[in-house]
Amino acid sequence: MNDTRAPAIDIALVGDAVAREPATAASTAGRTNIFDFDRAALERFFEEELGEKKFRAQQVMKWIHHRYVTDFGDMTDLGKVLRAKLEEHAVVHAPQLIFDKESTDGTHKWLLGMDPKNAIETVYIPDKGRGTLCVSSQVGCALNCTFCSTATQGFNRNLSTAEIIGQVWIAARHLGNVPHQQRRLTNVVMMGMGEPLANFDNVVRAMSIMRDDLGYGLANKRVTLSTAGMVPMIDRLAAESDVSLAVSLHAPFDELRSELVPLNRKYPIAELMDACVRYATRKKGESVTFEYTLMKDVNDQPEHARALVKLMREFDRRVQMKDAAKVNLIPFNPFPGTRFERPGDEAIRAFQKQLNNAGMIAPVRRTRGDDIDAACGQLKGQVMDRTRRQAEHRKRLQQDGVFDAA
Repeated sequence: MNDTRAPAIDIALVGDAVAREPATAASTAGRTNIFDFDRAALERFFEEELGEKKFRAQQVMKWIHHRYVTDFGDMTDLGKVLRAKLEEHAVVHAPQLIFDKESTDGTHKWLLGMDPKNAIETVYIPDKGRGTLCVSSQVGCALNCTFCSTATQGFNRNLSTAEIIGQVWIAARHLGNVPHQQRRLTNVVMMGMGEPLANFDNVVRAMSIMRDDLGYGLANKRVTLSTAGMVPMIDRLAAESDVSLAVSLHAPFDELRSELVPLNRKYPIAELMDACVRYATRKKGESVTFEYTLMKDVNDQPEHARALVKLMREFDRRVQMKDAAKVNLIPFNPFPGTRFERPGDEAIRAFQKQLNNAGMIAPVRRTRGDDIDAACGQLKGQVMDRTRRQAEHRKRLQQDGVFDAA
């Protein structure tokens, strides 16, 4: 059923997104999708539903996440009776691969079908000695950040755990990744389509599989969750998971940030920084990354740099650790119909220099995959929009005489 509420800010939809489970999460043809289970849940399923020992669940996890086998008949160290039980009660169902593209710089993008009407994008970025997968958590996004291409697509629903970890599975299989041996996938960032903390339970469960030795065996610090600033959920994340935190800051002033990130009207910068301090101080040596997308004549001026330095220094002081705040500078990546522009290289370097001169770590993220629309802020997918935002964006494009290839 289409949502008829006006989506001016769509903050109301965030709460809806937290509670709402996708229709595809529970089963396929009445059978349970094992991709939805982390180790603890799969062990319970084996004991309570199948009447089997826990170690059998662990064997199946290895087959799925280490060897990329989805047919129970091919899991040769399982007995015939257990394989028959699994065929009757369970399935290993990954998202549908619609197409994949490779950039000239080695970046790889997959368009994955979640259901007949919705698809999301997942991106792999290889770099010196590391390979990072950018994973989506929702079909579209309810937050409506004004500089993000995903926002123009509107919002449909949360992804299930299976649909989130399925992105990792598809990429890892394609790359020939072998956990603990031939590791092509070294980092996962929850920075794709959607606000991860608005889909808390499914995202946390998927990140558990990423970090499990029977899953993808990634260290806690190599799995990063990026949020626009859902303050209560940052606190819940601190209590229930142990991953790296990144925050989409993009402005040091409330008035400007509220324009760029409407969620700021609900959780202003002071409240957000308080939550980040609580997250960083839950264990010794923890840092938080603050993402800052540079937009020409919007947030790239000297006064913005000075205010950002002040904000980050105060964070370090409260955490009582030098470089507790790390700033990631991201030059804006344009998309059809946007009113924002990327600053010139000189302006980007000048902004970075101000931060560096103040003693701050502030690398400029190199744009990757922009020739296949896989750069930061460009992910779109295919969204059956429950808001009116997608239609409004297309109307603006038509009025401006812009053709949107997507």
